[in-house]
Amino acid sequence: MLTVKKFTFNAIQENTYILHDETRQAIIIDAGCYSKQEQATVSNYLIANNLQLVLALNTHCHIDHVVGNAWVKQTYKVPLLMHPAEADVLRAVPLYAHLYGFSQYQPSEPDKFIDETQQISFGNSTLDILFVPGHSVGHLAFYSKEQNFCISGDVLFENSIGRTDLPGGDYDTLVSSIYNVMYKLPDNTLIYSGHGNETTIGREKKYNYFCKANG
Repeated sequence: MLTVKKFTFNAIQENTYILHDETRQAIIIDAGCYSKQEQATVSNYLIANNLQLVLALNTHCHIDHVVGNAWVKQTYKVPLLMHPAEADVLRAVPLYAHLYGFSQYQPSEPDKFIDETQQISFGNSTLDILFVPGHSVGHLAFYSKEQNFCISGDVLFENSIGRTDLPGGDYDTLVSSIYNVMYKLPDNTLIYSGHGNETTIGREKKYNYFCKANG
């Protein structure tokens, strides 16, 4: 059974997730740990729970979700996986990192590309990969069918949706991803978003101003 641990990191208040199961193998999704203190928080959690980090994933590669990638790769010698359309998004980060206050940003490179035809496997656990572009061109989400939760990045938030005014963003594409992919998940699916609180598919269908599905 998977355990999901959320950390909120960096000045943009991004949610980083560590998942592990009973084998003690773990993955990190959207490593936003920028400061030494934030990196120590990750290390201390892994040590305290006797976890072996085996993969790093990105839902997408906007700056707040990738500022810890290089540190994770260097420290734990794990491969970094993302959708191929996000590679150029990641490589553009050094051009503007200083504008967001990340003057010490260290670039990272993907080690492997993944898409919705594949799955993520580690320990005894498997996650389905969902392709949900719109906030970013190659945005992915990671869904546990067995435990009915989804690490959704910046697609769907409690009472909101991802912004679409950044390069590669498109409002119609994002809304399509929500209705045609996210809203196909069971209503009681727990959504772990890239920012803010957890929510459920059913709640957002009913109350989300941007993408209601129920009357």
